[in-house]
Amino acid sequence: MKADTLFETIKIKQVEGHLDRDITDITTDSRTAEAGSIFVASKGYTVDSHKFCQDVVDKGCEVIVVNRKQELNGDVTQVIVPNTLNVASHLIHKLYDYPSHKLTTIGVTGTNGKTSIATMIHHIYRKLGHGSAYLGTNGFQINETKTKGENTTPETVVLTKKMQEAVDKGAKAMTLEVSSHGLSLGRLSGVEFDVAIFSNLTQDHLDFHGTMANYGHAKSLLFSQLGQDLSKDKYAILNNDDPFSKELATVTPFEVLTYAVDNEASFKATNINESLQGVTFDFETPFGTYQVQSPYVGRFNISNIMAAMLGVWCKGATMEEIVEVVSQLEPVEGRLEVLDPELPIDLIIDYAHTADGMKKLIEAVKPFVKGKMIFLIGMAGERDMTKTPEMGRVACEADYVIYTPDNPANDDPKKLTSELAKGATHDNYVEFTDRAEGIRHAIEVSEPGDTVVLASKGREPYQIMPGHVKVPHRDDLIGLEAAYQKYGGGPVED
Repeated sequence: MKADTLFETIKIKQVEGHLDRDITDITTDSRTAEAGSIFVASKGYTVDSHKFCQDVVDKGCEVIVVNRKQELNGDVTQVIVPNTLNVASHLIHKLYDYPSHKLTTIGVTGTNGKTSIATMIHHIYRKLGHGSAYLGTNGFQINETKTKGENTTPETVVLTKKMQEAVDKGAKAMTLEVSSHGLSLGRLSGVEFDVAIFSNLTQDHLDFHGTMANYGHAKSLLFSQLGQDLSKDKYAILNNDDPFSKELATVTPFEVLTYAVDNEASFKATNINESLQGVTFDFETPFGTYQVQSPYVGRFNISNIMAAMLGVWCKGATMEEIVEVVSQLEPVEGRLEVLDPELPIDLIIDYAHTADGMKKLIEAVKPFVKGKMIFLIGMAGERDMTKTPEMGRVACEADYVIYTPDNPANDDPKKLTSELAKGATHDNYVEFTDRAEGIRHAIEVSEPGDTVVLASKGREPYQIMPGHVKVPHRDDLIGLEAAYQKYGGGPVED
């Protein structure tokens, strides 16, 4: 496509040079820029990529988008605009002919549950025989092919390219975890959503948003992004067990579907039976009651599976066929995942990293604890510390607690564990500044029949250390290796 065609709809721009150039790619990463690319520079929190403009020109890039004129050598056209990343969204969607329009695009937002709901939707579509894609904390997946990612919601150019890849590989639907950061920073700009799902809102990310009001507003942007065109079949799916759903119901003109375990809703779970092997419940709907069997553990996962079922149902699948495949679904990696049932202890990993998420995790596991519950929790560095003592308090609902850092970055690990310990309500806790040592200690103090829960990281494959260096780390592999050394079994498989 010609550059002048791409830039037609951008009204406020200053062009230094000409736009009669052939364009094959758009990138915000100077390392991937080459002949035929448009390089879009931006000023981030830590890096201003305008400083790489000469580098991309030297590699053959002939068009750059900047927010101020650059002094450059070479044959290059500069397009100067007020908001470079907003322009990047326009350009990339146009270049790829708006890939989100070719998919059933489902966005899932909320403090906790995004990964579980989005993954469940992906698994349901696959069990129904449809091509499906997933993008979120656990990476990028098209059907069964998985790749890892850097962010829950990647920046706009990368996101659009992944949507186009999903289209090219035959996906019918694509489900995205939609983070508050991604919404606030405009990473979802231009994505045509068909379904927006809300799980819950509890304190998190106030280091970025400042207040809960700002955090809630960021979540609401997903529902605004459904648009106003009522000729389209779009839906908002809200958790009526969370009071913020009332706010979100006012944001969109589209039909609102509500689900709940405890409160009244259009779709409700009753007659619940739980075990560490899963749950069963009656799914009461406006058109009948269905008996649901799910392999997911805990009442919070009943909410998640209802949201996932509704996300698929509202876009055309029958409830009967959805209920049938739900009983066959695979576990969600790192979300209340029981590792190796052959061990004499129940070794569980989970991503819970907020007080609310931890409380739901403990409530889900506690009824099935035969011995004592050993609970390991971490606090992330360079984050909102006001939630930390409450996390430490909730963790003390377990019999024995281990406080560790979680991605300490440039913060002192001892500071992070001490803040957690401020909330301790009993003396049966220890602090470890090295998370791996804390995990090995959890196994060391366990006895047959105990339940060991490693919370806050799930299967996240790294620790963010000083200088924001990512060091390989896996809670599950460290825990299993220690358990096999103590109890036998194995080997550990990556």
